[in-house]
Amino acid sequence: MSFASIRIGLYDSVKQLYTPKGAENTSMGTRLLAGCTTGAVAVACAQPTDVVKVRFQASGTLSDSGRRYSSTVDAYRTIAREEGIRGLWRGTLPNIARNAVINCGELVTYDLIKEALLRAQLMADNVPCHFVAAFGAGFCATVVASPVDVVKTRYMNASPGQYRNALSCLLALLMQDGAAGLYKGFVPSFLRLGSWNIVMFVSYEQLQRVMVLARPSLA
Repeated sequence: MSFASIRIGLYDSVKQLYTPKGAENTSMGTRLLAGCTTGAVAVACAQPTDVVKVRFQASGTLSDSGRRYSSTVDAYRTIAREEGIRGLWRGTLPNIARNAVINCGELVTYDLIKEALLRAQLMADNVPCHFVAAFGAGFCATVVASPVDVVKTRYMNASPGQYRNALSCLLALLMQDGAAGLYKGFVPSFLRLGSWNIVMFVSYEQLQRVMVLARPSLA
């Protein structure tokens, strides 16, 4: 919840912060920079939880005798004890890259598609317009983020010392599976990201309208 609040909730504020005073429109570069910023900040705060989630889910597929963690709290403790506190931030850089890409793919693409639909007067600023823009944003985010996501998951699940860094993990993946390996699980990823974007953006737009309508009564 806090992760989504940072990367999505702060996007408009950071975008306004980066937009030069007096500018009539927000440039593509400003939108991309805002998306990268909020994505990176969100990852820095949530990385330990992400590491524990990935490790705990991977451990859950093993037999009872092979499981390394008995609970989520035990996973935090075991990782910190065996790998140090830095172990909880393992894979931070590829995760920042992933979420910067996803943030730009989702938020910037949604902004651009919605603006294009409204500018061309193809749709009004309502739920159907938000649905179409969110669907397109989910597809674009999946296309650009799948390679980073595959490398991140493999790297975070690797045993200590298996890969020197995220780049060596990427090269090993390409040698083993080729470029197609970077898009393993594309369809389920799109179904997850696409549905998430539709629910999130449609809800976000409606909540924004409710807040705007509620301001006069609160003043």
